[in-house]
Amino acid sequence: MTKSALQIARAAYQPKLPKALKGFVQVKEGAATQSVADQEAIKELFPNTYGMPLIQFVESASETSFSPVNVGVILSGGQAPGGHNVISGLFDGIKKLNADSKLYGFILGPGGLVDHNYMELTADIIDEYRNTGGFDIIGSGRTKLEKEEQFDKGYEILKQLGIKALVIIGGDDSNTNACVLAEYYAAKKYGVQVIGCPKTIDGDLKNEMIETSFGFDTACKVYSEVIGNIQRDCNSARKYWHFIKLMGRSASHIALECALQVQPNVCIVSEEVEANDMSLDDVVTYIAQIVANRAAQGNNFGTVLIPEGLIEFIPAMKRLISELNDFLAANAEEFSHIKKSHQRDYIISKLSKANADIYASLPDGVARQLTLDRDPHGNVQVSLIETEKLLSEMVATKLAQWKAEGKFVGKFASQHHFFGYEGRCAAPSNYDADYCYSLGYTASMLIADGKTGYMSSVRNTTAPADQWIAGGVPITMMMNMERRHGEMKPVIQKALVKLDGAPFKAFVAQRDKWAIETAYVYPGPIQYFGPTEVCDQPTKTLQLEQAK
Repeated sequence: MTKSALQIARAAYQPKLPKALKGFVQVKEGAATQSVADQEAIKELFPNTYGMPLIQFVESASETSFSPVNVGVILSGGQAPGGHNVISGLFDGIKKLNADSKLYGFILGPGGLVDHNYMELTADIIDEYRNTGGFDIIGSGRTKLEKEEQFDKGYEILKQLGIKALVIIGGDDSNTNACVLAEYYAAKKYGVQVIGCPKTIDGDLKNEMIETSFGFDTACKVYSEVIGNIQRDCNSARKYWHFIKLMGRSASHIALECALQVQPNVCIVSEEVEANDMSLDDVVTYIAQIVANRAAQGNNFGTVLIPEGLIEFIPAMKRLISELNDFLAANAEEFSHIKKSHQRDYIISKLSKANADIYASLPDGVARQLTLDRDPHGNVQVSLIETEKLLSEMVATKLAQWKAEGKFVGKFASQHHFFGYEGRCAAPSNYDADYCYSLGYTASMLIADGKTGYMSSVRNTTAPADQWIAGGVPITMMMNMERRHGEMKPVIQKALVKLDGAPFKAFVAQRDKWAIETAYVYPGPIQYFGPTEVCDQPTKTLQLEQAK
């Protein structure tokens, strides 16, 4: 592998650890826990792993000896910056417990466990990947561990390799699966511990014990750098409105964090749109009015940030998509014989009046995406809808109407961007490098203490790293029951943007000013070396939430 100058320099970086993990460690148990909702249902499904106490690791004066332990690790779901450091921290932790401990990585995600595809991760391999982005050390995958035959097939290789603990690094779905697996192995008395680690750039896996999911910090800094570059170009040319879609289908944390960092003219927050029962036209009118207000001052340029999942949060659009799903699933054969040129009119004639009106108002390209691009379950693939183009086209139409009425005096030209994959495998920021290493090291301590069904937790991360609080939270504590594919299932509750939370309130306090003024901030690239205020700052979201 040919290494860049940054890779070579970053290999020497030693991630910081909470003070409690640097020497000898002991366990401090807290009170028993319960799930966030549906307590009786969750307790019934997880009798062996429900109600366990919160765990905190504290310094110990006495050394404890540990037998060697073989540990397996899985990277599950989409990539997020810092995954390699979770594995590095886990490796260093189990080696400190006993130098004869071994770490095995399952290749390409949970499927590697089921298919018995693995490799031993030795010091030479680990050292090549410290402080690097990506999941390429063992690869990732999206196989769901849900069926007993998968659990038993996985147990065969765990037993063969003498693996006593399995660490699953993933998002809310992956950690839900980790909890189900932990419960199954506990019920069967297989003697295999299962520990989770909180990963997702979307930022929607968090709660009172999980301050943030790893990768969110780095991804938002990458996106904010590029948005800042666009805003500087925008303010230089002064002739384009840039519509920028950002990852985050289920929540708007990325869009909100980037807005706090770069101060755009417009940022749409999906959760607010839903709470206010806004229609698509309401959103379009809101943006168009800001464009018109700036044009009145001679400023025919600006930036608009849009969360990827916006369409699903607009109540009327959600109803349209639901009716389309049902209709096309029941009439797929008939629809396939309709001429392409007649499909739009055909759909309009078959929908209820309210949904037909909305569908008729959509640009042709988006209307086609809603009917043609479907997943294997027959559902609309909302992530493929080019929301940034949809909004800019509809804004253009409204402005043309206003111009004819004398309500708009400027010019409007748009550019479109979608930032997603660009941020998922970036070299982790110092914050994520430290946080991820601590998560992995904490997982090794949970293994040493015999825990299963826990998620690694590192808190107080706006303070210096030696003051961070390391421990574990029972995964069942985060669960509730939700309808998935027609039946109620236990899942980790997603964390949406809280409209009464400090980050959103800080945004609301400034957005009217940012809308009319050109108040752009240009964050520049992630800094890995230099003063701590440049290199080690956590996200604005976390600072506001922690009131630091």
